[in-house]
Amino acid sequence: MTTELLFRDDAYLKTAAARVVAVHERGIELDRTIFYPQGVGQVGATGLLLREWGEPILIADTRKGDVIDSVLHVPIAGMPRPEVGETLALEIDWERRYKLMRLHTALHVMSCVVVAPVTGGNIAPDKGRLDFDIDMSLLDAEKIERETNVLITRGVETETVWITDEALDARPELVKTMSVQPPRGAGRVRLLKIPGIDLQPCGGTHVKNIAEIGGIRVIKIRSEGRRNKRVEIALA
Repeated sequence: MTTELLFRDDAYLKTAAARVVAVHERGIELDRTIFYPQGVGQVGATGLLLREWGEPILIADTRKGDVIDSVLHVPIAGMPRPEVGETLALEIDWERRYKLMRLHTALHVMSCVVVAPVTGGNIAPDKGRLDFDIDMSLLDAEKIERETNVLITRGVETETVWITDEALDARPELVKTMSVQPPRGAGRVRLLKIPGIDLQPCGGTHVKNIAEIGGIRVIKIRSEGRRNKRVEIALA
């Protein structure tokens, strides 16, 4: 069954309550969640599920289920398993989540400094990267860092925009990522809009204002093949 994705409307939620709807070898499914499942290059959320009498179930990872908008909470080995129908308190690792939100939004900003098709990406708590189909000679770490940070200082509010599958098909220029296509089939697609800077499909978690990023530093640029030039960044 599908899960109500609370983080989709409010990525800043640190706690919530949810009911257990399924428990199996792959993980725990809830009727609603603040845990982001691994996707669009962003690692899955970690944290804990707290039973009514205070027993914690530590969550090591969060993954997508078999149907659209279903979420699997993957406990650490040896953790107790809840019963179907149980109500749990959800607590995410907020410090980790917020770093991911800042880095993910920073990559959106950087993708408007390096103007080239994106061939891949990854966001972890300590660093993020984008791979570009671009000539290596066109990538200058100091320039990328400086221009990205200049955009961040604008302090622009981010917005969530929804469009239909058909509307997205009619505007292929919105899809920057060559390796992963936005999920279709639900009838609509979620976009992140940074007015005057970026607009593209993304289901990840982002900060409300790009000023929250604080700044980035480019830590590495290297070639990963003929069509993959990697730019790695960290928070300043």
